[in-house]
Amino acid sequence: MNPQEQPDDWAPLVGRFVDEHYGSIRGRVRSHVIGQHLREHLPAAPASIVDVGGGAGNQSIPLAAAGYQVTIVDPSRAMLERARVRLAAEPVDIRGRVRLVGANADDAPGALDGERFSAVLCHGVIMYLDDPQPLIRSLAALAAPAALVSLVAKSTRALAAKHALGGDWDAALKAFDSDHQINNLGLDTRADTVEHLSDLFRHHGIEPTAWYGVRLFTDGWTATPVAEAAEQGAFAVELEASRRDPYRQMSRLFHLLGRRDT
Repeated sequence: MNPQEQPDDWAPLVGRFVDEHYGSIRGRVRSHVIGQHLREHLPAAPASIVDVGGGAGNQSIPLAAAGYQVTIVDPSRAMLERARVRLAAEPVDIRGRVRLVGANADDAPGALDGERFSAVLCHGVIMYLDDPQPLIRSLAALAAPAALVSLVAKSTRALAAKHALGGDWDAALKAFDSDHQINNLGLDTRADTVEHLSDLFRHHGIEPTAWYGVRLFTDGWTATPVAEAAEQGAFAVELEASRRDPYRQMSRLFHLLGRRDT
């Protein structure tokens, strides 16, 4: 079924996700930390990037501003409309470097007519899928030889922390042996391990090269206002934690990077 004909399940959640989540300190920490990791691994601009499940472009429109050629693929018409609104406020040269495509992650290679990219991003999508393998197969199909593949997933090892820090001890005990959790949007999400997704990368011709944690100390900060100086401090601490054990292992999300076989 064409994405234009499918129900848009994300439409009622767009405001909460784009404005409240990404607008909160926890959302800004996520964008900052992942953005810093990408800068260390991406090829130089104007390389081509596809952002699978890129939504409103929170991670990839800034990359277009940095000179990259960006394609955002998302099945949600409401999400892509938010990306259009955001792009309308950008200079014409940045708008000209962004293409919006309506498609599911599994259908992205076909929707893009077999085009391959220098970098393939997929951040915060895999947690909504029961089986991660078809998604990783699609990411591999979109990746040119030696392309960067960037995946952000929820960590199984950190599921108990959210409940424990909120004082919900029964839920915390259950979370130790679970790989599912209801997120702040009220949606059921699935968690993964670095080891499992690294194995799937290899199975589909992607060699894992690095992984980082994403958001540890600020994970529970939602509506808490933060002064600019404190926010910059949080960015610095969260970025340092993302690179070090045991902190990266305790982070809510993990960022796995790999290179497509040549």
